[in-house]
Amino acid sequence: MTRKDFIKQTGITGSAILLLNGCNFFSSKQKIESVKITDVILKKPIPKEDIFSYIKRENGTFSNTLYKQILGAANEFKEGDKTLKIAAYDNTSRSYARTLLSNTKIKDLNKHIVYEDGILELIESYIIPNEEINNWTLQELKDFTLTKTEEEIKEIMPSISSDIIACLVKLMNNEELISIGKKVFNPLPNSKIGSKGYMGARVQPNSPTDNIEDISWQVFDAWSYAVGDVVLGTNPVSSEIKSVAKVENALFDIISTFNLEETIPNCVLSHVDVQAEVERQKLANTGIWFQSIAGTVNANKTFDLTIDKMLQYTAERNGHFGFYAETGQGADLTNGHAEGFDMVMHESRKYGFLRVLKQKMNALKKKNNSWIHVNDVAGFIGPEVFRTKEQLVRCCLEDTVMGKLHGLTIGLDICSTLHMDVNLEDLDWCIEQVMPANPAYLMALPTKNDPMLSYLTTAFNNHVKVREQFDYKVNDAMWEFFKKLEIIDRDGNPTEHFGDPIWVYSKYLKAKNDKRSLAEIYKEGKEVISRIEKRGVPIAQGYGDNYWDLKPELAKNVQYLYDDAKVSLWTEIDTTFIETIPSSISITTLSKDRKDYVYHPESGENLEEIAVNKIGHIKNNWKKRIPDIQIIISDGLNAKALMDQGHVLPFLDGLMDKLKEQNYTTSNQHIVIKNGRVRAGYECGEILFGQNTTSSNHAIIHIIGERPGSGHHNFSAYLTVANSSTWSKKGNVDHDISRVVSGISDTSLNLKDAITDTSTILKELFLMNLNHDNIIA
Repeated sequence: MTRKDFIKQTGITGSAILLLNGCNFFSSKQKIESVKITDVILKKPIPKEDIFSYIKRENGTFSNTLYKQILGAANEFKEGDKTLKIAAYDNTSRSYARTLLSNTKIKDLNKHIVYEDGILELIESYIIPNEEINNWTLQELKDFTLTKTEEEIKEIMPSISSDIIACLVKLMNNEELISIGKKVFNPLPNSKIGSKGYMGARVQPNSPTDNIEDISWQVFDAWSYAVGDVVLGTNPVSSEIKSVAKVENALFDIISTFNLEETIPNCVLSHVDVQAEVERQKLANTGIWFQSIAGTVNANKTFDLTIDKMLQYTAERNGHFGFYAETGQGADLTNGHAEGFDMVMHESRKYGFLRVLKQKMNALKKKNNSWIHVNDVAGFIGPEVFRTKEQLVRCCLEDTVMGKLHGLTIGLDICSTLHMDVNLEDLDWCIEQVMPANPAYLMALPTKNDPMLSYLTTAFNNHVKVREQFDYKVNDAMWEFFKKLEIIDRDGNPTEHFGDPIWVYSKYLKAKNDKRSLAEIYKEGKEVISRIEKRGVPIAQGYGDNYWDLKPELAKNVQYLYDDAKVSLWTEIDTTFIETIPSSISITTLSKDRKDYVYHPESGENLEEIAVNKIGHIKNNWKKRIPDIQIIISDGLNAKALMDQGHVLPFLDGLMDKLKEQNYTTSNQHIVIKNGRVRAGYECGEILFGQNTTSSNHAIIHIIGERPGSGHHNFSAYLTVANSSTWSKKGNVDHDISRVVSGISDTSLNLKDAITDTSTILKELFLMNLNHDNIIA
């Protein structure tokens, strides 16, 4: 099912419209329907009325659709809930929904399942029954958590399900959420990470090309500001096993050189299958294993993940470091698996899933000493989930509390994509609003701008300021290490080496018995930093007026990248440029304009009717000579990435030559999509290769402009190979069977290497699908 079809079928046609009691805005239900109000409007509840009595009074019988809508209406407003048509129409309806929820007993909520699948069954099987708590109303549970001690709250936590925790945070305002965050802590074993008064950092040393120099020096840079005590975690451009192993080895080399093997782990955030294979082949020490997880079985399929797979990997983790999970409100929605219920409840189920994995691991080991933690990547998806700084803060506070009430160590990526309405100053405001809740850690980069992922997050200087402002500490073991590095003195104050990555590098070389003089090392270090910065990866050095200020010239560069991203985001693909693409046919999606495309991603995932007809003509012209590959080009979120000189046109020329050399046949027309997203390419493939009489495999290469923000104006090539039966099933082809070559430009991943990578991966996909077909046959 496509996201468009899914959204049409999830709770939109049911009893969604309920009259607002005493409101003169509408005179009748018919009037409401005539103006197509799609948000939830509720009547005023009868005193002490609960959700289920209300549903019966209004609907005559129980309605799961209405149930989901009331639970959604109880949330603070977010764009994602509005997309699902379960957001409250106004504050009055939101208040009514919360009143109904407050009056409802926990046992009755547990009886009425919002959505049931294997993940929920697994979560529920680990809940310890408690009849006293089950007879409480949600209001009584709220009062308990707000007034009781941490010890008393932890006594009942094993008896509270993920759905109940989700319902609980709906009833709390931001100040109440902060009060819980300040009170409940779940530190990682044998550390202070996640303890009260501590705030750590995941160093995120990303490189647009997985360059080891870029990655290593960002670690030196972080430690020069006494930042980085939770994990050294790189988001890889390539998930090839050898490439992942290379980065893992580089990170572990730094850790082991300083004898920090038991203090901080390395991690490459590739798929868990890849990490397991790296370790199986003994190519690298993989540190802590990473995986993005979802809250339903279907949503986890998007990550090529099953319950059995995660349970098996849990059993394999024998070391001090277990699992590092990432989640985020709205991921399920954007991947077409919202199942009609709200983002808060989805997020809570993710924590419930991880809680079970943690319990399983502890049971297998007969002790509780493995690091298992979760990072809530709150704002990474974009404005379709939430658009404003206030919504970002609300999400961070909700998720912090839900994670803590699940007994998890939870960190935050207080972040914003560059197509959200959150600027650099707004992000600082968000950090200040969220930090009183004392999450376990934040992301840490040289500046707010990630050079590979092209989004805004927390910089090293933000950590320095937060520590100063909130009197938060770094994990004791790493703090002692920073003293040994002479970055801070015995009293914890910055030394003359604070903010000097070359000094940290010199300590690293000394630990490796490098005999060169300090002057020679500094000369080399300056040359290295110059190379790195020319590749578009910033290295913070020194500070401004305060220890927590960026140097003015670096701050100016960050602002330039932000401004350039906004220009790139709103630039339309030029008709004249399209005409320069050989044998191109131009089509459009359902997006009405650029604004609709940016703020409503689903519109850019589906083709308009005229486009479908044009693609049909391409297929008809093939007759029975169906090519192996169709090239598709979309503007994505950065049309400039396509149109810049030395970008797509020479890449396309070189790629076509390479494919011909490898004896692949390609379509005689290139498809160019205006306002197109990755899934629009899948739809093209369905039309072109579905319902074919042959059983052979066919591919699309979808070249698309990436998220702006790096200054490189990068584009990506999404590669998908499937047989005709797979292409024939609507929505069956998705990200889980696709591979991507990203970060391509004249200043990042160069065209020659990108062409080689694309052709190599494509060949592997064809071979993999051929072997799969032979096994089935």
